[in-house]
Amino acid sequence: AAAKRKRDAPAVRPKKRAKGAPSAPEPAAEPGPAGAEYSVPPPVSQGKWKNKERVLIFSSRGINFRTRHLMQDLRTLMPHSKADTKMDRKDQLFVINEVCEMKNCNKCIFFEAKKKQDLYMWLSNTPQGPSAKFLVQNVHTLAELKMTGNCLRGSRPLLSFDPTFDKEPHYALLKELFIQIFSTPQYHPKSQPFVDHVFTFTITDERIWFRNYQIIEEDASLVEIGPRFVLNLIKIFQGSFGGPTLYENPHYQSPNMHRRLIRLSVAAKFREKQQVKEVQKIKKKGSKALIEEDPTEVVFETPAEEKPVEIQLVKPESKAIVKDKKKPRKIQRKKQKKLFRTEA
Repeated sequence: AAAKRKRDAPAVRPKKRAKGAPSAPEPAAEPGPAGAEYSVPPPVSQGKWKNKERVLIFSSRGINFRTRHLMQDLRTLMPHSKADTKMDRKDQLFVINEVCEMKNCNKCIFFEAKKKQDLYMWLSNTPQGPSAKFLVQNVHTLAELKMTGNCLRGSRPLLSFDPTFDKEPHYALLKELFIQIFSTPQYHPKSQPFVDHVFTFTITDERIWFRNYQIIEEDASLVEIGPRFVLNLIKIFQGSFGGPTLYENPHYQSPNMHRRLIRLSVAAKFREKQQVKEVQKIKKKGSKALIEEDPTEVVFETPAEEKPVEIQLVKPESKAIVKDKKKPRKIQRKKQKKLFRTEA
C-alpha cells in the first residue's frame, strides 16, 4: 500500500527508470504459512529463436476426408507450420511461391488431389528450390489408428533416417529436405522444450515409409502414435514446383497404369474361362469314337415273320352311341329338389 502523505509535507514522487535499464530483481518470496504468495519459476528455455523456418501446409480443392485429417495431423505435430485456404485447381503451381512469400514461409508441403482418389505431395524449398513430388499411399490418420502412444503437443521430434539415405545422392538431397521441413526449430515460441517422439523415414520397396513413435521414459521403448503414410518418389526438380528435372524414379508406376493392368488381368482371366467353356462345348458336339462292328453279333438274330398286308376298301361302320340311362334320372332329382326348396 502507498504510504500516507502528511498534511504539510511535500509530495515525494518515485524516480523514473531510464529506458532500457535493467529492472532491479525482485526479492524471492520466503516460504511462509498456508495462503502466502510464492515466486513464479522462470521459463525452462531462455534461449534465442534463431532458426526462422516456417512451413506452409495446405492443399488443392477436391481432397477427401482422409487427406484433410492427415493435413491437420501434420499441422498439430509441427508447431512451426502455417495454414492457408485451399488452392483452386485451375491455378498454376508456381503461384504457391507467391502464397508462401505472403505467409512469410520458406518451406511448403502441398497436397494435390486428382480424380478424387489419387493424392500427390509436394515438398518444396521456396522460392529457390529444390522441390520433390511424391505419390502418397496407405494413409492412416491419428484418429483412425487409435494407437496407445501419446506425446506432448508442440514438443520437438527426433528425426531417424534409414542408412540408405547416405548412400545415394537423390536420397541425400531428400534427407536434407526432410530435416529442414519436419524438424522443429529450437526455442520456437509455440514449441515445448521436450523431446518425446521420433519421426522415422525408412526406405523399403523403393518407397519412403513415414512413422511417428513415442519415447517412453522408463525403458526408452517406442510406441507408435501416428499418422503413417508411404511416399513413392516421382521426380525431383531443381526449382520450386518446376524447373529442370534432377532425378526421375525409374520404378515409379502411375495409378492410371496400375488400374489399367488390373483391368487387363481381370479381362484375361475372363477370356480364359470363356475359351475353356468353348473347348468343352466342341468336345461334347464332336463325333465320338465308334467301336468296330463285331461279325458274330448277327449270328443269333432271327428274322421276323412277314405279315400279309390287308388293304381295306370299304369304310368301317360307325359304332352306335349308347346313351346314359342314369343321366335323365339325375336331372329329374335335381328339379324335384329345387321345387321342394321353393315351396318351403
